[in-house]
Amino acid sequence: MTETRISSDPGRDGSTENRDVVVIGGGASGMMAAGRAAEMGARTVLIEKTDALGKKILISGKFRCNVTNARDLDDFFPMYGPNGRFLHGVFHRFFREELLALLGRFGVQTKTERGGRIFPASDDAGDVVKALRLYMKEGGVRLLLNTPVQDILIHNKRILSVRTAKGIVPAGAVVLAAGGASWPKTGSNGDSFRLASGVGHRIIRPRPALVPLVVVEQNRARSMQGVSLKNVRLTSFRGKAEDFSLEIVPRVDVGRGFNRRPKKGRLIESRFGEMMITHFGIGGPITLLMSLAVVDALQDGPVSVAIDFKPALSYSELRARLQRDFDLHGKRSFKSLLRGLLPGKMIEPFIEMTGIPAERPGNQISAPERESLLSCLKGLCFNIKGPLGLNAAIVTAGGVSLDEIDPRTMASRLVDGLFFCGEAIDIDADTGGYNLQAAFSTGHVAGESAAAFVGIDSP
Repeated sequence: MTETRISSDPGRDGSTENRDVVVIGGGASGMMAAGRAAEMGARTVLIEKTDALGKKILISGKFRCNVTNARDLDDFFPMYGPNGRFLHGVFHRFFREELLALLGRFGVQTKTERGGRIFPASDDAGDVVKALRLYMKEGGVRLLLNTPVQDILIHNKRILSVRTAKGIVPAGAVVLAAGGASWPKTGSNGDSFRLASGVGHRIIRPRPALVPLVVVEQNRARSMQGVSLKNVRLTSFRGKAEDFSLEIVPRVDVGRGFNRRPKKGRLIESRFGEMMITHFGIGGPITLLMSLAVVDALQDGPVSVAIDFKPALSYSELRARLQRDFDLHGKRSFKSLLRGLLPGKMIEPFIEMTGIPAERPGNQISAPERESLLSCLKGLCFNIKGPLGLNAAIVTAGGVSLDEIDPRTMASRLVDGLFFCGEAIDIDADTGGYNLQAAFSTGHVAGESAAAFVGIDSP
């Protein structure tokens, strides 16, 4: 890849015969778009505001890069919620098999792990970035690093050029791939939304997705911070914690990505798996997966969550177990009995919440006191204050309205020669490789479509 010249003249009109494809953003979708446009034969320029490409790829999947998932195609779409249908055409043109073949062409072998997650066999996200760089180099992509984009210039609703901090880059087509607003240290700070709105596009409100949640009861959270919970059920619901009822909690997972969606009512989502308590609230896998639904529900009123520590047992079954254990080990203290029920760091908080003296023998704990413990075990509740900010989110929800993008080509419906891909658009998904697959697929189609727009025939 070589550098390209920048001029100071934006051009006088839109009649230029410029055939350059200019890609804004050097992340997953941008590198894919640039590589594909160049592969098609288009003269391609990639503009990146930071000093390196693929910064977000390098930290994704705990530095291992979960590139995609082994699920069947039909099982992918629900992972994106209602907007998943937008990706039908894109995925039928470039999906997992094509992505893995492309990565393999440049030396990246992959492996499949729990949940269908697909990673580089090397466990090194850097290998994915190297492969995409080689893809671009093969096509002769010209590269501009440390070059912030100020505006996309149009004339008569047609792409004219791109204004950067260093001057003007003429363009026959532009692919906007500058990411969302999460992980700003990687360069994703909302530039896509600013640039798209600058040429007339509507932006769906950006908000954090896959993000930890802050609770109102922070003293309680701090008393349990660092506790990692496995095989628990987390349920979110509309209303305050004091209004919680076990009737809200389903016995199966409900929410995005599952066949069962919540009906109208108090239930928002319910998920089984792993989570953790932090000094500010809750985090971990099932919290992150639930977070966007909670963030959206907070727009309409209070939201709370309840943790079921013993989801395999019904309320009556757990009641019978507690009575049996307390009778069988009647001489043990309440504190000692809790060690068989909870992680060590949660024992003192549970003693405080139930009001049962720590040293009281099990055979002296009354039925009402057992009910108090039972309620905490089956529904420890927190009121949600809100999410951590976009800078703490793995993914940005919201972005350029899908109504203004052609799903067949990723082309703008408002500006001729403008294309979108990746996190710039209003697409987000659960963890598991779905977000990166969407980025790669939309990038590939956008790059191909941009090349076709400037008059490049398919090779």
